[in-house]
Amino acid sequence: MTATFLAELAHDADLAPLWTAVHRRLCAGVPAESIASVRVENLSSAGTAVLRSWIDTTSRRGRDRSGVKVDGSSTVVPLRDVLAAIALPVAQLVPLVELAVGRPVVNSAALRRQASTRRRDLWAEVEARLPQLPGLVARMRAAGTDDVESTRHFVRVLAEVVAALPYRPPTSLAKLAHDLAGDPHYFDLDRNTGSRLVSAVAEWSGKPEPTRPDHVRSLLAKAGILADRLSSTVLLHQVRVVGDGPIDRRLREVNTPVAVTLLDLTVHPPVFAEQLLTVVENPSVLEAAMARGIHQAFACTSGHLGSVDHALLQLAIDQGVTLRYAGDLDGPGLLIARQVAEIYGATVVAMSADLVRRAGAEPSAVPFFGVDRVEDDLRDAITASGRVLFQEHDVVLDELL
Repeated sequence: MTATFLAELAHDADLAPLWTAVHRRLCAGVPAESIASVRVENLSSAGTAVLRSWIDTTSRRGRDRSGVKVDGSSTVVPLRDVLAAIALPVAQLVPLVELAVGRPVVNSAALRRQASTRRRDLWAEVEARLPQLPGLVARMRAAGTDDVESTRHFVRVLAEVVAALPYRPPTSLAKLAHDLAGDPHYFDLDRNTGSRLVSAVAEWSGKPEPTRPDHVRSLLAKAGILADRLSSTVLLHQVRVVGDGPIDRRLREVNTPVAVTLLDLTVHPPVFAEQLLTVVENPSVLEAAMARGIHQAFACTSGHLGSVDHALLQLAIDQGVTLRYAGDLDGPGLLIARQVAEIYGATVVAMSADLVRRAGAEPSAVPFFGVDRVEDDLRDAITASGRVLFQEHDVVLDELL
């Protein structure tokens, strides 16, 4: 069998459906020598004629019986007879179909078996390394994995973490991730690895897995793992305190907004006087309060509701502070307002339908998206303008200040 003849067979357009069908069977794990016949879809009449000219003997023609049987759009081709007729050794079938189809023959059945074995071995290793975390192991197994090696690496690292709990003295989350995984961001709490670490610590400690970010950090801290307590802050302005701690003194000594960290609120928590605290979304409200000389207690979350904000709100209600909340009238602002009202009992202010109507037909240049679970009157007012109402608008500032 010459290379030229093999190439001619491979590049014969009329026979292409045949070689594609054979390629599919080989990739399914069927050995070449085991393929007696193959069902071919959409084989042309010219292709059928070529095959019949090869294998139909004089006796077959005399009985009007062809070895190539057409059934609708399918054609059953006796592959062994074809190979014998053109003197093609079975050993050259794989090179032929690879040349014709343009893709190597890959035994997908064998690959599936190998992958199944690897997964079975993986979960056996996971169970062996994390025997004290059956709940987490079950959830991981149910979720499955597309990357066996990264999962194996994670489990090895997590096993080291759990074996050392609780960390005494405490260590930072970034330091722990750096030392065990080589990457200080490996256990970042917005990553899957970080959330699974939280699940592991909760199961290890026998506690329900927390959802609020401040509760997550509290859970980790009790196990000696200190998640970031410094980079996020909440601004306090004109907030009255009656304690004598370092944060109380700082709040008393200045008349401008004070940035307070999660570390401040958990290690040196201030003692608030009874007062009305207005929580706002944007620092521009505090700027306006200073410009107008307003002596009113404000806290600013800077557009989100993170761990430091939850810690402040919880501390405030624990100490008898009355809370009001005001945010931008956009999708995220309405969501945060609902959360603060439901979790902490805050009164939502400066976010009413009347305020939206007073702002005019176009309160800002930004289209509004995401009206959900909003009272009918407010929804109608927002829909009428179709625009976001930001806290920088004068009608909002006048309402708040």
